[in-house]
Amino acid sequence: MQVINAVIPSPEQAAAFFGAAENGPFTMINLLKFKPKADYADGRDAHLSGFEAYMRYGMAVRAHIEAVGGVPGYAGRVTGLMLGDVEELWDMVALAEYPSLAAFQQMVANPEYQAISVHREAGLAGQLNIKTQGPRA
Repeated sequence: MQVINAVIPSPEQAAAFFGAAENGPFTMINLLKFKPKADYADGRDAHLSGFEAYMRYGMAVRAHIEAVGGVPGYAGRVTGLMLGDVEELWDMVALAEYPSLAAFQQMVANPEYQAISVHREAGLAGQLNIKTQGPRA
């Protein structure tokens, strides 16, 4: 199995994700890998760690999730691996529940959400977003 972390989905990934048939509520599992140092495009806040930059996003995104009827969920640092094998562990796991694919798309299309994404991009080396289905999946 090949694992490739990314920060921005490719146009093909985004089209496939948002073009899927609507199938109700889902939980997004975010496996996060942080940069050692924040890397803002405009050079600001170079003293921050990637984790600190991402936390700016993490604190602000809660309101955007709730605004579309979603529920911010568990978030915690990865501290070990009991089963399986990967070259390098992710740094953090975060969960968020969304009422629908349309609600998630509405959130990421919101200009105010896009404005806070600068912190996400500055802090992340990459991530995996895994969509899960089911009641309170």
